[in-house]
Amino acid sequence: MPRFYARRRFSLAAAATALISAATLFNAPTASAALPTPVSGATARSYLATLTVATENRTGYNRDLFPHWITQSGACNTREVVLKRDGTNVQQDSSCAATSGSWYSPYDGATWTAASDLDIDHLVPLAEAWDSGAGSWTTSRRQSFANDLTRPQLIAVTDNVNQAKGDQDPATWMPSRTAYRCTYVRAWVQVKYYYGLSVDSAEKSALQNYLASC
Repeated sequence: MPRFYARRRFSLAAAATALISAATLFNAPTASAALPTPVSGATARSYLATLTVATENRTGYNRDLFPHWITQSGACNTREVVLKRDGTNVQQDSSCAATSGSWYSPYDGATWTAASDLDIDHLVPLAEAWDSGAGSWTTSRRQSFANDLTRPQLIAVTDNVNQAKGDQDPATWMPSRTAYRCTYVRAWVQVKYYYGLSVDSAEKSALQNYLASC
């Protein structure tokens, strides 16, 4: 059963309303993130075998070199598109901001009902991409990477979990929810393979170990 969290104080009446809403959510189908399905474990293992192993280099990195949350259609930017895609019963206002809905974070198994509690994670972090070869890309390619809705690269997750992940690779960080780890590493390898990014030796070893059971 998903865990529910509240981060704000309520009046007694508001608390009662919140309890009723929570009960409704517990009885409703669990929301699930709609990350594009990554390649199979076997395909991920074959992709990983072809990736260049290289020492990472962060010289010159700046997050602004990856234009992100660009307009996708109408008033909707990439973040808003992912929030709509990954949530259940998401309602948006005229500026495309999510005003209500339910979001399940597969990294930690938490469910949220406020969009402000979600971050959109770059599964392969922008800094990691830079370290692995994106430093030589054009700005246009970095923009495509930072806003990729086709590959399994963007996903709505609990904000502080995403912040704890930071720019770490699977050698030093993995989702606490073990049931999602196979999906995570398959997606990681697919994204790196598609974009021609390298892996460092510790990262490759960790990926091999996790993929062995996928």
